[in-house]
Amino acid sequence: MDTQTWTFLIVALTSGLYLGIAVWSKAQTTKDFYVAGTGVPPLANGMATAADWMSAASFIGMAGIISFMGYDGSVYLMGWTGGYVLLALLLAPYLRKFGKFTVPDFIGDRYYSQTARIVAVFCAIFVSFTYVAGQMRGVGIVFSRFLEVEITTGVIAGMAIVFFYAVLGGMKGITYTQVAQYCVLIFAYMVPAIFISILMTDSAIPQLGFGSRGEDGTFLLDKLDGLHEQLGFASYTDGSKSLLDVFFITAALMVGTAGLPHVIIRFYTVPKVRDARTSVGWALVFIAILYTTAPAVAVFARTNLIETVSGASYTESLPDWFKRWEDTGLVAWVDKNGDGQVNYVAGPAFVGKPTFVTDEAERGPSGERLVTNARTENENELYIDRDIMVLANPEIARLPNWVIGLVAAGGLAAALSTAAGLLLVVSSAISHDLLKRSIRPQISERGELLAARISAAVAVLVAGVLGVYPPDYVAAVVAFAFGLAASSFFPAIIMGIFWKRMNREGAVSGMVVGILFTASYIIWFKFLHTGPESQEDWWFGISPEGIGTVGMLINFAVAITVSRWTKEPPRAVQEMVEEIRVPRASR
Repeated sequence: MDTQTWTFLIVALTSGLYLGIAVWSKAQTTKDFYVAGTGVPPLANGMATAADWMSAASFIGMAGIISFMGYDGSVYLMGWTGGYVLLALLLAPYLRKFGKFTVPDFIGDRYYSQTARIVAVFCAIFVSFTYVAGQMRGVGIVFSRFLEVEITTGVIAGMAIVFFYAVLGGMKGITYTQVAQYCVLIFAYMVPAIFISILMTDSAIPQLGFGSRGEDGTFLLDKLDGLHEQLGFASYTDGSKSLLDVFFITAALMVGTAGLPHVIIRFYTVPKVRDARTSVGWALVFIAILYTTAPAVAVFARTNLIETVSGASYTESLPDWFKRWEDTGLVAWVDKNGDGQVNYVAGPAFVGKPTFVTDEAERGPSGERLVTNARTENENELYIDRDIMVLANPEIARLPNWVIGLVAAGGLAAALSTAAGLLLVVSSAISHDLLKRSIRPQISERGELLAARISAAVAVLVAGVLGVYPPDYVAAVVAFAFGLAASSFFPAIIMGIFWKRMNREGAVSGMVVGILFTASYIIWFKFLHTGPESQEDWWFGISPEGIGTVGMLINFAVAITVSRWTKEPPRAVQEMVEEIRVPRASR
């Protein structure tokens, strides 16, 4: 069978499995909808947490960004992995002991304030929609290439799948669906990685393969460094980012992890506090399988890309996968010197992302799609969207068609699992925290469940729009979400658990100032003041991906200062904090 048939078959089977699980585990109560009835076993919750955590940014974006950035891309690997350890040690068991449904629930009760609850609701919605934009972009990329449809059509198909099992099943349906999605995505990630590792290094363990010698006896990383130097790129194993920016990006990703509402809510789904710790441990094991493989996938893909594309004749030796991806608009080539060969060297080939001539039937002299915004002063002729590297990797390495279809299904599983968790956060924030706890406390459970499903449906539509018009690459968009979470939720949660003197005035002030500062910095440098020259205006050389750390520090400073100058929390609240952290029976 050809690639498209295999893809249709595997995607249809896996999607049918997800929908079947959603029907089987349909939520009957608000407790089922919000926290899966708090009856999920630790092993299953660990697997579901891993799927929830390993989004399109992990499956598609991380290896893609490492393949282009090399050493500098390791900040994503370190930040996201370290963040989960931070979450396991500092937050998960305490939040589970608190026993509420959502992060705004914790904020509202801990800070004895409806204002704090509403601020947390809007922070949760803002963070979640920023994050979900990356997931829906991932869905659109997968569908556009492997099902040969427009990206917009692919996003709509993903919306339909998420709508069904998120709106119907709630957290209960999402949890058991994510268990299946984890199995699909990890199998889809590891199979091609193992195959390619064997082909390139004779090692069946990718984590060892990318540090091994290839067929010519040269270490693979040394070979890639040489290829980069020949083409004018920076050495793959040397970093170009400042140490300060690396630190701030890593810190933002770490503390952002510990403040992400869709991850935190997972620890409310287990029966006991001990189960929360256990499920975090299982999640770390499941996450580590993919995260330790990602650098190897990045190296394999980058090496194969350069060797098969650079200098190849478009009409004679360029592989078919290149032309198929070109039709999606995620790969572009312009023959600047008229020699009919792909000249891939350092520097941007186009002004921004390539703009294609709308008539796809109109082609250049070598058969390439026509692009209107090529840079004439730069010799580079090739644009590769970094988000395609994992998905195109099996094609570049000429693996069997069923492996290519499997990777497509894995990418969808990763994107859909996280999108569903994020949309549930939005749904619960609106129906439970805003409606039930603030606007209409007298609403019935049936009415609240209906409101939750309606808000989830609306959230799916908004997520679809963000997927069609994403602000950046998958991994970069997700990094922005982590920065927003770090600058808003993390200080309020961590001080809410470990500092009894922290009060509502301090928490609200810190969250508002932190998220406004971080969002303003990201919007200014990613949408208003853009281009390479804008980097000269970064504060102390800190990129938008790392500014969340500064926002977090500002949040801490404002919150502590305001708390010191305002009335301390009521005695009952302070005793509640003490009870969460150190139960009376253990004193």
